[in-house]
Amino acid sequence: MTTTSTRVIVTGQKSSRRALLRRERPEHLNRPGQKARLRRESLAGYTFLLPWLIGFLGLTIIPMAYSLYLSFTSYNIFQPPKWIGLDNYIRMFTDDPAFIQSAQITLIYVLVGTPITLIAALLVAMLLNFRDKGAGFFRSSFYAPSLIGGSVSVAIVWRAMFAADGPVDNGLSLFGINLGGWVGNPDLVLPMMILLSVWMFGATMVIFLAGLKQIPKELYEAAEMDGAGPFHRFRAVTIPLLSPVIFFNLLLGLIGAFQVFASAYIISNGSGGPAGMTNFITLYLYKRGFSDGQMGYASAIAWVLLIVVAIIAFILFRTQRSWVHYSGDSK
Repeated sequence: MTTTSTRVIVTGQKSSRRALLRRERPEHLNRPGQKARLRRESLAGYTFLLPWLIGFLGLTIIPMAYSLYLSFTSYNIFQPPKWIGLDNYIRMFTDDPAFIQSAQITLIYVLVGTPITLIAALLVAMLLNFRDKGAGFFRSSFYAPSLIGGSVSVAIVWRAMFAADGPVDNGLSLFGINLGGWVGNPDLVLPMMILLSVWMFGATMVIFLAGLKQIPKELYEAAEMDGAGPFHRFRAVTIPLLSPVIFFNLLLGLIGAFQVFASAYIISNGSGGPAGMTNFITLYLYKRGFSDGQMGYASAIAWVLLIVVAIIAFILFRTQRSWVHYSGDSK
């Protein structure tokens, strides 16, 4: 109970609720002109926020709502959308083997490539964390591929490197391994795509390195005095204290892996080959929508992809309580 309310009860003063609130309001708000100034500041804030709101509505919310509508229609750009209900979704899972193969390839890419990328990034970050001389040079060198890895030029170079008689093929032939190129081999093109994603671990590595810098060295020293070896210190000190960073990188890595498109398009010349082994969901969606003109069906595929990513993110957020340890957590 506030002091003013107590005074009213004790002294028997009668005041309206509005009067009490006015008395309890901070003194600077009762000064003349303060309300007008606050209104001007609020108006200025909303004015600066308005461009973002317009962009958010015009470029995100409205297109998403329209694509959701299109996912229940048959639409080929040149004719008005025709409502067909759930036919696109039923066709997707019961009468489209290419979509099933695309989903399987995408899941393999995500479930294999993401953990390997995280492990490689963490190992390199730990090496750089215990190195002072030349750390800046190596950090920049490892980070550079993540800046250019998604570009068209890098995909072209990567394709040339792993093509038949390319540098990788010729290098392996020196050891008696003749693969005949990775790009045209259905068994090797997906591992090649995974290697490309692992090669771009620079951004993940930098985030891991920043998290490692925040772990107090005293904890390692105390664990070492207790007889803990390097592996035990890594398991008992590094992993728990780094778990929020691992969670963050894991979430972003999974979402990014589901969105792979440019490299698959360039390496396969937009066909998704060989044998559909680079026909990831995003590439398949693009072909259905822009090559075949099936915009309604492509919108349905896009919404299925969104729902899958949302479910995975929800599961990660729900399960983080059991393995992610934040500073000051009472668990």
